[in-house]
Amino acid sequence: MQQQKTSLGALPTVIFASRWLQLPLYIGLIAAQAVYVFHFWVELVHLLEAAFGNKEALQMLVTSIGYKSDAPLTSLNETVIMLVVLALIDVVMISNLLIMVIIGGYETFVSRMNLEGHPDQPEWLSHVNASVLKVKLATAIIGISSIHLLKTFINAGNYSDKVLIAQTVIHVTFLLSAMAIAYTDRLMSAPHQDDAH
Repeated sequence: MQQQKTSLGALPTVIFASRWLQLPLYIGLIAAQAVYVFHFWVELVHLLEAAFGNKEALQMLVTSIGYKSDAPLTSLNETVIMLVVLALIDVVMISNLLIMVIIGGYETFVSRMNLEGHPDQPEWLSHVNASVLKVKLATAIIGISSIHLLKTFINAGNYSDKVLIAQTVIHVTFLLSAMAIAYTDRLMSAPHQDDAH
């Protein structure tokens, strides 16, 4: 066994070390996470300012969520608050998705993080692999798509029927894809469970 490894020379070492080329990608995702955090706080500050009667902050919120009304808005209404809060939840869910990709991807494809026993170790990381990560990402994308669809339906008057139907079809496609991924994962893991028994 050892002789076979030696005869292969440096090539396996180079190939295995190539996994570190992914490191800049994960660092880039961390930078994207920072942008989302900044965006979240900007929107939250605008919401708080608008709640205290700041017209400029209210206009920025209305523009950012794409809300249109026949009468000009002079104060926050329930629909605008709901759309802004859903937008904030959307940012949080995308941020959670980024964390899953950064931590789970690094642990699975680059290097062990040796977090065993750490009090802050994510519960899902103890049994993460490429297959589990795929299912978790699919369910996270469904959650994000659900928020987007809810925002669209709340603000349905500002969208055409074509957009509403397209978003619904896309959401159903995500849902069916996630179910297919989970089912395929279950089929692939079933033989291993049988072998264990």
